[in-house]
Amino acid sequence: MDFYKQHPRFLAAVDCVVFGYEEGELKLLLYPRAFEPEKGNWSLMGGFVQENESSEQAACRVLKQTTGLNDIFLEQVNTFSEPGREPTERVISIAYFALIKIGRYKKSKADEFGAKWWPVNELPPLIFDHNEMIQQSLKKLQQKAGSSLVGSELLPSKFTLLQLRKLYEAIYQRTFDPGNFRKKILSLDVLDKLDHKNSTESKKGAYYYRVKPNKLEKELERIVKY
Repeated sequence: MDFYKQHPRFLAAVDCVVFGYEEGELKLLLYPRAFEPEKGNWSLMGGFVQENESSEQAACRVLKQTTGLNDIFLEQVNTFSEPGREPTERVISIAYFALIKIGRYKKSKADEFGAKWWPVNELPPLIFDHNEMIQQSLKKLQQKAGSSLVGSELLPSKFTLLQLRKLYEAIYQRTFDPGNFRKKILSLDVLDKLDHKNSTESKKGAYYYRVKPNKLEKELERIVKY
């Protein structure tokens, strides 16, 4: 034990980059920090890793506390360990990105923390290195969306191809040719076409699709050349 006492001890934290999708926009869940330093300024959802939990368990706990949801898609992004990233303590933070359906989360939970959804291209000033965490998380999300279908994580259980394309355009912040996108998605054979339509998108209506149950976890041929 004397060997360990020779070395410094640091605080370990998790920060969660929580992505949601609503009205054609990719959004982030942020909250005003509740303690100093930077009290009241906008921050990612986060907390400290406790002695009896892993960093992933800590991230799941933070998400449960702030959204009321279990079984959220979660993926580790990077470890942020610059000595001066926080001014008062040496804190090493492990960043995760999460994907949730905005309509599923418990607004009352988020309201307890003063949390708010912000469009990713209209973010307020953030504390510490949280902007860098967001940029790395967005890049990770784009890489994931390029090789697997993320619609099942961010869209309702049934959706049109237009709704799926709009989601991808929000993730990549650029437009896709409708015909090419439709052809590529259907060629992957991961969607079931349903027998009813969304009548608001065109005069003829647009068929709804859903992700095939056995395709939800399967990595696919690249959808977008990233």
